[in-house]
Amino acid sequence: MCYTQNRFNALLSACVMSLIATAGWSQSLTWLGTLGGVRSKAYGVSADGSVVVGWDLNAAGQRRAFRWTAAGGMQDLGTPGGDWSEAYGVSADGAVVVGGSGGRAFRWTASGGMQNLGTLPSGDWSWAWGVSADGAVVVGTARNAAWQYRAFRWTAAGGMQDLGTPGGDPSWAYGVSADGAVVVGMAKNAVGKWRAFRWTAAGGTQYLGTLPGDNGSEAWGVSADGAVVVGYSYNTRGIYHAFRWTASGGMQDFDTPGDYWSAAYGVSADGSVVVGKSVNDAFRWTASRGMEDLNTTYASLLTNGSRLVEARAISPDGRYIVGEGYNAATRRYEAFLLDTGFPRRGDVNRNGCVDDADLLQVLFAFGGRGYRNEDLNWDGTVDDADLLEVLFNFGSGC
Repeated sequence: MCYTQNRFNALLSACVMSLIATAGWSQSLTWLGTLGGVRSKAYGVSADGSVVVGWDLNAAGQRRAFRWTAAGGMQDLGTPGGDWSEAYGVSADGAVVVGGSGGRAFRWTASGGMQNLGTLPSGDWSWAWGVSADGAVVVGTARNAAWQYRAFRWTAAGGMQDLGTPGGDPSWAYGVSADGAVVVGMAKNAVGKWRAFRWTAAGGTQYLGTLPGDNGSEAWGVSADGAVVVGYSYNTRGIYHAFRWTASGGMQDFDTPGDYWSAAYGVSADGSVVVGKSVNDAFRWTASRGMEDLNTTYASLLTNGSRLVEARAISPDGRYIVGEGYNAATRRYEAFLLDTGFPRRGDVNRNGCVDDADLLQVLFAFGGRGYRNEDLNWDGTVDDADLLEVLFNFGSGC
């Protein structure tokens, strides 16, 4: 503790002039454009909002995986040889992108390009949907020798692991926790009904059930620690409702009055903010505000009839949201990046004020594991960089 306190004092002295600085609550909406085609859709965003991934429908009508940055715009990640690729997940630092191309799951890096992750033994198809915060664990679906679709978990050391099913067939994996230990998706049970599941190495596949009266469910997103799962539950009448699941509370219905359709796809690291799509377009949910239509909340950013149609992912801190919307200026559906401006830089406890409480929270967590609120730059460790972010923004919002 003495070392930590000394380090904190040194940083505080070095940054004392920054304590009077304040940061504005900036909000912005960026349309990401296309690769010369008519449509693009975003599925993943890095922790700091600087990298967005998804797919674009290019001028030739081919879907191409893209990686977008503010500095470089939309980059076509190409294909291993065919004419089709899609990106669905990105690591916290934006360096690793996962998806599928040519019937194979891929893991892309700038230095290595698209790495073919292969298939299950004697299988012929695979697709990746999610990646851990550090880019080391990839999850998705692969077809085995019996032509059964199975959820998989891939690592460089262990290759592609079949997660199996607890009673039925097939299974699909869509989301993974920050450390890669918890996988979520959907699998059929023994009587052929789809059920959202949560998998761990110790406990195997756990069915999460459905909302009352429903006969199916799917899980798409999971919090950093794997404790909160989001997705949707549905009945035979075609009514879908977004849910948020915890071990203690079970499956919570978002209860969308007047809506017959809603689906949750993304969740913040601490599980407190959920995004998705309803019949009334893109939404954000929190316990305090319930389900918000993003088109209403951020109406000032939308012009000439533009709309946010679907929210697919959210940054770990809940600040950045990506998905697909209708850009009235270009008259096409495009990927978007929404910077909500909250939480403020350095606001660890998410109360709108960067103050002593935030400094102390980082200080007491100093040197500990990352991928939580105190890990402000989301690099896996609570360290100097996180203390500096609080210091440089001290007083903001207070």
